[in-house]
Amino acid sequence: MQAENKIFDDFAKFMNSAAGTLAGVGREAEAGARAKAKEWIGGLDFVSREEFDAVKAMAAAARDENETLRARLDMLESRLGSQS
Repeated sequence: MQAENKIFDDFAKFMNSAAGTLAGVGREAEAGARAKAKEWIGGLDFVSREEFDAVKAMAAAARDENETLRARLDMLESRLGSQS
């Protein structure tokens, strides 16, 4: 009976250490995958959110200026047309 308990005890210890080892391997694999993903994404030409917002604001300002200049041009063309 004592030997049977020892076998179960040893088996439980073995399974516990195997589970711990597998969990460690899983954490290592996840960390490695994260590092590879960061390295791969870092090599791509992505822009930051701040850069995107700055360019978006510049485009909106350029559109507004375009509309103002278009209205001014239309006014000048109408004046030229009425002078002829």
